Amino acid sequence: MRLERLNYNKIKIFLTLDDLTDRGLTKEDLWKDSFKVHQLFKDMMNEANQELGFEASGPIAVEVFSLQAQGMVVIVTKSQQDDADDDEFDEDYIEMQVKLDESNHVLYQFASFEDVIQLSHSLSRIGLLGGTVYHYEGQYFLSLDDFEELSADTVISILAEFGSPTTLTIHRLKEYGKVIMQDDAVKTIQMYF
Repeated sequence: MRLERLNYNKIKIFLTLDDLTDRGLTKEDLWKDSFKVHQLFKDMMNEANQELGFEASGPIAVEVFSLQAQGMVVIVTKSQQDDADDDEFDEDYIEMQVKLDESNHVLYQFASFEDVIQLSHSLSRIGLLGGTVYHYEGQYFLSLDDFEELSADTVISILAEFGSPTTLTIHRLKEYGKVIMQDDAVKTIQMYF
């Protein structure tokens, strides 16, 4: 579980599939109102309080974004309220609005361009030639979204050999990152490297 403060009343929590599995949960379980889901949320809020000083009290909004075969990104936003409103809420009561969204693309991070080159050779062997490569804050990122005919688990296992899942969103990369190769990145790398 990785936590990041976005601003004074909003945090982002990245849960890997291993984090969910360790707690006996699957992505589908997050749709259910169960004791395990409540315990996971309580653990996340305790860790956010300890690491970031983010205390969840009163109404909060929770947005859960499912990343294809990578895990979940949870955005927690505290409501703006006056101190007078604090008396209306019991200490253990949290009002939640949950929004679930699933992303169709896979985004992985790599320490060097050499890792992306080696990955491209493996991806081309299974017939995957698309993708876009970005550079942002000294790291390389590969975004894939065109592998419907291939198993997502197969693609993810190959990606995991050379890189790691990232908590960055594709929108942040598009806005602040530099596009190195667009669209058929794997095919282009194969041609030149």
